[in-house]
Amino acid sequence: MALPWMTAAEAVQLVKSGDRVFIHGSAATPVSLVHALMARHGELRNVELTAISTFGELGFHRPEVQQAFFLNALFVSANMRSTVAGPHGDYIPVFLSEIPRLFDQGILPLDVALVQVSPPDRHGFCSLGVSVDVARSAVRNARTVIAQVNPNMPRTLGDGQVHASLFAALVHVNDPLPEVDYAASIGPRERQVAAHVSSLIEDGATLQMGIGAIPDAILGALGGHKDLGVHTEMCSNGVIDLVERGVVTNARKKKHRGRVVTAFAFGTRRLYDLVDDNPAFAFLDAAYVNDTKVIRENPKVVAVNSAIEIDLTGQVCADSIGTFQYSGVGGQMDFMRGAALSEGGKPIIALCSTTAKGESKITPFLKQGAGVVTTRAHVHYVVTEHGIAYLYGRNLEQRAKALIAIAAPEHREELERACRTRFGRS
Repeated sequence: MALPWMTAAEAVQLVKSGDRVFIHGSAATPVSLVHALMARHGELRNVELTAISTFGELGFHRPEVQQAFFLNALFVSANMRSTVAGPHGDYIPVFLSEIPRLFDQGILPLDVALVQVSPPDRHGFCSLGVSVDVARSAVRNARTVIAQVNPNMPRTLGDGQVHASLFAALVHVNDPLPEVDYAASIGPRERQVAAHVSSLIEDGATLQMGIGAIPDAILGALGGHKDLGVHTEMCSNGVIDLVERGVVTNARKKKHRGRVVTAFAFGTRRLYDLVDDNPAFAFLDAAYVNDTKVIRENPKVVAVNSAIEIDLTGQVCADSIGTFQYSGVGGQMDFMRGAALSEGGKPIIALCSTTAKGESKITPFLKQGAGVVTTRAHVHYVVTEHGIAYLYGRNLEQRAKALIAIAAPEHREELERACRTRFGRS
């Protein structure tokens, strides 16, 4: 059958005023389609855009565009923050594992999905590539699906296969995928955090890591380990050497033994080439990957996540700076709980003890308006460059003292005063 190939400008004519439009995320952000949609700002009204993290300059912040579009974000990336903070955007707090449910159950019905895929294979199937996560559910539920087809998109194996006949329009592009590399951002503090975390990781552990300098530093510190597995929402550059050197074998996992399981990947071209048509990687729906009952079935799950700040009782704010929405809930709680329930599992919050401005990230109280992503009842390990605090089973004062011990030395006196004031004991 003839496929509906057309230009981006022609394809986005399928979007109508009043529609809710899903935008594919991370390295799969369909930039050309979004730009073409933004160009219609003069003729569209009340179009709601929804997405998890996206990448690139998409134009959401332009005043003339905001008269036509409202951004209802499911996760807030850097290119969304100013819009979400203004009158033409907002944020939906939700676990990554439950976003597909919003689409499946019609809580957020989708009129249109804009996605980026690999070219059709000889059977007519495209791949959602490096971002299956919530996109698979969006494609399944949207009334109209428009695909940006890019030969630079890896063909990943798992849940991301979509037959080209399901697309209402296909637009050819030949653009390089966005890349990110945190190697240059790894400094002495990140390496010290990594050293502490790696001491908690046993041979045969199953790993979940986020994105950033600390996760990549931790993965870089695991070269001496054996038979590690990976079951993670996000796969980054740090896994490349571990896979190629045989450190990550996935041999001791109970779920998907022998395969790295992830919902999406974001890194350099070297990572994209590694996952391309590679049966050692399974890119699966986030509703499954981040399901606590699935996570806990693997042994020794080590989940490493970060925080913007953590108070003296162990409450973790990871998505906002006061009332300013910085990122999102994402999958932190999915994996923190899953790791805690795994046999021998370890949920870890890992962070440098101070901000770039020297402010303590361990604080007497969270900032006014800050959101709690991980509750103090869910926190087990907190790691900074100054050591490891184990909070599980400890009372509030014991937690405070353990956290003060790993805070930056220049802030400990102030934190100790806060501790004495709160608990009334020396």
